[in-house]
Amino acid sequence: MRDSARWPSRDPLSHRVSTTPDRTALVDAETGVVWTYRELDSYANRVARELRERVPATESGDSAEPDPSGNSAPRIGLLLSPRPEFVTTLYGAWRLGWTVASLNSTLPSTNLETLVDRAQLDVLVCEGDTVSSTRALELPVVQCERLLTDEPESTTSGRPQPGEGGEMAPARWDADETALILFTSGTTGDSKGVRLTLGNLTASATASAFRLGVTPGDRWLCCLPVYHVGGLAPAVRSVLYGTTLVVQRSFDAEETAGVLDEGVTGVSLVPTQLKRLLDAGWTPSSALETVLLGGGPATDSLLNRAAEAGVPVYPTYGLTETASQVATARPEQAREHPGTAGQPLVCTGVTIVDTDEGEPVEAGQTGEIVVDGPTVTRGYLDETRTDEAFGQWGFHTGDVGYLDDDRRLWVLGRRDDMILTGGELVAPEAVRETLVSHPAVEDAAVVGMADDEWGERVAALLVREEKPNERLSPEVMRQYCRGRLADYELPKTIAFDDELPRTASGTVDREATRAALRQPEN
Repeated sequence: MRDSARWPSRDPLSHRVSTTPDRTALVDAETGVVWTYRELDSYANRVARELRERVPATESGDSAEPDPSGNSAPRIGLLLSPRPEFVTTLYGAWRLGWTVASLNSTLPSTNLETLVDRAQLDVLVCEGDTVSSTRALELPVVQCERLLTDEPESTTSGRPQPGEGGEMAPARWDADETALILFTSGTTGDSKGVRLTLGNLTASATASAFRLGVTPGDRWLCCLPVYHVGGLAPAVRSVLYGTTLVVQRSFDAEETAGVLDEGVTGVSLVPTQLKRLLDAGWTPSSALETVLLGGGPATDSLLNRAAEAGVPVYPTYGLTETASQVATARPEQAREHPGTAGQPLVCTGVTIVDTDEGEPVEAGQTGEIVVDGPTVTRGYLDETRTDEAFGQWGFHTGDVGYLDDDRRLWVLGRRDDMILTGGELVAPEAVRETLVSHPAVEDAAVVGMADDEWGERVAALLVREEKPNERLSPEVMRQYCRGRLADYELPKTIAFDDELPRTASGTVDREATRAALRQPEN
């Protein structure tokens, strides 16, 4: 008999279509196509049949070794942008009980091949723009444009009709079976393959709803890459909520501003995207209620600009390993307590532990952020990494921060990014906050660089604000920081650039930052 504690369930779309079949499910910002949940479910069924027919060798899952959760189902890789075919393929695969790995569509073929091997994929679904990067891969490749056509050589145009042939019985999922694999951005080392379950994704959607609020008329815009949890999560949450998902192939400041003005109530952005929207002169419509801002810290100047423009910003801290949000600040809290990520979400436990002893510290004391709760991954593809990441208090994030007396979370940076200079430990984020408080500094990245005398030295790459009366130089910035920072925290190397180097997820690329700082000071 099946253990009832394992919570057998169907994919979220199977539940949703039986509840609100005629509610609007999906809007394609590029074509204007609108699908109801009944239509989306029908397309997902048809994609499931197409996948099963086109990849018969993987139907039994024999080619995949069971992952640590015991799931030996076929594994399908998605090399797609935010588009309707991403959603139909995601739910079509889950309808079959297959595990989905959403992959970085910008990777060169050699890096992509590494991820395909690590995830032990059986089939890859790509789109026209990503076909070329799959040619060297030794596994079946299907173009998403052909999944909803009778003729494999043709390309779907306009609005296809729902598939025929009756309903497909959805697969049953256990709570601890791996449904989704996402790879971390790997800014501090090799990317890690994170295993997420439908239980993780459902718990994350539930906790987010308590913090952000949900109404039946909500329309959430997805313009982030769907190989990151911040871009993929709305495709799951909207279906669970029964709200509308608006998909845009990629972010473009002017085009995205236009889409946001078409009744969108919520959007996930990284700070760079929000800045570009504001630089383009965008002001939010009255319909917009939530801008979930994550993927890295936002400067006070950016948050102030957003507040002046009436943008409802919710700063958030989250990870792939926690299926997105850990803590989120509401706009009024962000204004009253600049820099905080807010309190942890419901049922999410956050403990700050001493980085040496691993024991909890008191409020206000700095340590590693450890997270526990139903959103936390069951582990990585590599079980050795899983064992290293979990401890008595939960999942060790590798991030450093503290909780204040009201349990507001403050994130100071990566543990691996802490700078040890002359025996003193420096938190890069604390130095960064001082630098960006200068009225002529738009943004900053702070890293440690090798130093013969000090072991490491504090180094900073700055982006200037467009202020004609302000002349910045390294010495001007050092003078500004004196009295605001301890002597050992003062940046010994300072350089300027037009923008900070970033990864695809919007986080600062620290190695590229160091490379820029090795250039002569300017």
